[in-house]
Amino acid sequence: MGSVFRSEEMCLAQLFLQSGSAYDCISELGEMGLVEFRDINPSVNLFQRRFVSEIKRCEEMERILGEVNEMDTRPIQMLEVELSEVARNKEKLQRNLLELTEYTHMLRITHTFVHSRSRVSAIILPLGCRFVSGLIHRVKVEAFERMLWRVCKGYTILSYAELGESLADLDTGEISKNVVFLISFWGDQIGQKVQKICDCYHCHLYPHPENDEERADVMDSLRTRILDLNNVLHRTEEYLRQGLQKASESAFTWVVQVKKMKAIYHILNLSSFDVTNKCLIAEVWCPVNDLTNLRGALEEGSVSDATVPSFVNRIPSNDTPPTLLRTNKFTSGFQSIVEAYGVGDYREASPVPYTIITFPFLFAVMFGDLGHGVVMACFALWMVLKEKSHKRKRSDNEIWTVFFEGRYIILMMGLFSVYTGLIYNDCFSKSLNIFGSGWSVRAMFTDQQWTNETLQTNALLTLDPNVTGVFSGPYAFGIDPIWNMAVNRLSFLNSYKMKMSVIIGVVHMSFGVVLSVFNHLHFKHNFNIYLLFLPELLFLLCLFGYLVFMILYKWLAFGARDSRLAPSILIHFINMFLMQGEDNTPLYPGQTGLQVFLVVVALLSVPVLLLGKPVYLYWLHRGGKGLRLRRVSMVERVMYELVTHVFSVNNVCTHFNFDFGDVFLHQAIHTIEYCLGCISNTASYLRLWALSLAHAQLSEVLWAMVMRLGLRMTSRLGVLFLVPVFSLFAVLTVSILLVMEGLSAFLHALRLHWVEFQNKFYHGTGIKFSPFDFSTLPSVFEQDGLL
Repeated sequence: MGSVFRSEEMCLAQLFLQSGSAYDCISELGEMGLVEFRDINPSVNLFQRRFVSEIKRCEEMERILGEVNEMDTRPIQMLEVELSEVARNKEKLQRNLLELTEYTHMLRITHTFVHSRSRVSAIILPLGCRFVSGLIHRVKVEAFERMLWRVCKGYTILSYAELGESLADLDTGEISKNVVFLISFWGDQIGQKVQKICDCYHCHLYPHPENDEERADVMDSLRTRILDLNNVLHRTEEYLRQGLQKASESAFTWVVQVKKMKAIYHILNLSSFDVTNKCLIAEVWCPVNDLTNLRGALEEGSVSDATVPSFVNRIPSNDTPPTLLRTNKFTSGFQSIVEAYGVGDYREASPVPYTIITFPFLFAVMFGDLGHGVVMACFALWMVLKEKSHKRKRSDNEIWTVFFEGRYIILMMGLFSVYTGLIYNDCFSKSLNIFGSGWSVRAMFTDQQWTNETLQTNALLTLDPNVTGVFSGPYAFGIDPIWNMAVNRLSFLNSYKMKMSVIIGVVHMSFGVVLSVFNHLHFKHNFNIYLLFLPELLFLLCLFGYLVFMILYKWLAFGARDSRLAPSILIHFINMFLMQGEDNTPLYPGQTGLQVFLVVVALLSVPVLLLGKPVYLYWLHRGGKGLRLRRVSMVERVMYELVTHVFSVNNVCTHFNFDFGDVFLHQAIHTIEYCLGCISNTASYLRLWALSLAHAQLSEVLWAMVMRLGLRMTSRLGVLFLVPVFSLFAVLTVSILLVMEGLSAFLHALRLHWVEFQNKFYHGTGIKFSPFDFSTLPSVFEQDGLL
């Protein structure tokens, strides 16, 4: 359980891997996800490392799998060559089929051209007339005709007709409209010009038969060849389909194996090769508790007959280790909330165990409504029950995935909202009279007439708690439901929730300051307890802790009968700083003296906080020789932390010279930030009051504008009218009060934890532990939505 409150202890270790078993050892480590590898070849170019060629082969295999997305149990290279050859043959067959189809259409259409000019043909054919026929894109016909006329000077006759169906282009494969043409010409020179023009316009030319008998023979031959090509294409496609269907059975396994191979060779490139001992040396960060499992993984991956066994050797290091906090499906969401601010420093106290309680509680203070909390909790509970099926489906909807990953956070927020809703006695803006109101009118008015004067002047009807018989005692749990009918309801809730917000804020901030003690004790900075923790706590409690004391004292000391004599806490708190109090009625005897004492203590804690740590470190550094020899390591450690926290410099292991100016400047910034932050942070917690009232008022407005309109109708049609009204009320409740208001309260609770709570003890400048784990490798199938 130690890792719950603080990150686990890490160590730097060297792995000595026998060359023959290095691949298997790293594979075992990848399956277990125990260690994070370090690059011990930072000066070597990535393209000059030992296993670059193997990584390229894996990338080529990924390319093949990405294109084909299917494999067989046979070697992958042979399958890729075979499928590529079959695919090329299929393309050739399709091209031949398209050419034969075009030739058939050309012969059919040009036959009509020849017969329409039969008389002219009988005269000009004996004079040596020749023909050129083919197909051209429809958009090129006009330009093609003009070019023939200009170049050939009218020594050609062009006939053309549009093809009834669209055909694919032989070169691009695009579907387009074509035109069949027939050109008659005389002479070899004219024929050469016609041929060049046809080539220029990318015409598909086909030989034209000399007579009808030859045309008929060509047509019969084309029909036979087209039929044969269709049969061959059908068999080729069937062969490809069967091959791909068989290959798809083992596709996922091969994809995973290739990705694992690539990851292993990448890790091997981070290692160094010892030529003398014929082994690979790698450096890893490993949790101390997992060293036994690490040794077991190396033994499992080592070759049984290896001459040099693989082993691990723990080495000392001054580098900052990565931070590891183990989580489960319940705590992972809260860990993500904390790490969104920053990864914790190594062995720093973790806010996660406390955030599990405080985060949903602060959310519920702003969102408190019994009805809304029940709806939210039921929605989260449904997601919890469906978590196994959701993980199998792997939804691609990012918004839904975010909601699902935070299902336990939403469940806790819903349950806490139920609790605060009971405290506020607020359920969809309505109060619940569970225990009976503590206010009652016991007098009987049998002989009196109920007039406006009676209602305004009768002491019992005004529900004044000073009148005997009106107030029988406080409500059993939460706020009395009769406040929902009171004229001063909003004023009462304002005062109640504002003071409650101040109390919660001061307690929350004080708890954050107290948690800093555990960091001081763990890192053996005991002087920080006296020079940092105590001044910070005294400053906070002497001022704002005293404000909480006055709130609680006023609640306990003043009752209903003397409530009008109760002094204003705000006036007393202001006079506390002004050293004035004689003109105001004191809350208790000796108040002025105690307030002066608290202000003096708070003011004296500021110079201690400002100068204590720098002067103490300076004294250690400039002290006697023996003192310096014993404690110089402490000064260097403090200087190192100062550099890493302020400038975010990692992996620094050099000797630091003490600089009083740097330490004093850092401490001055911290002092100013803390003292001003106590004021601003306390005021920031008033958002609990503001959002709680806003949520309650918005819920009340929604009820008054929607549901009350439907409930006013008393006729039979009112029941039918109530159905769409309730549907509208439900939609507006979910979209506005649950989603929008819930998101707003979530963000404000997040801000209160990041700024007002965590900054008291949590730096968040660490490095997250990223183990080599095959389970984190991306999958092509996940990206393509095939799983």
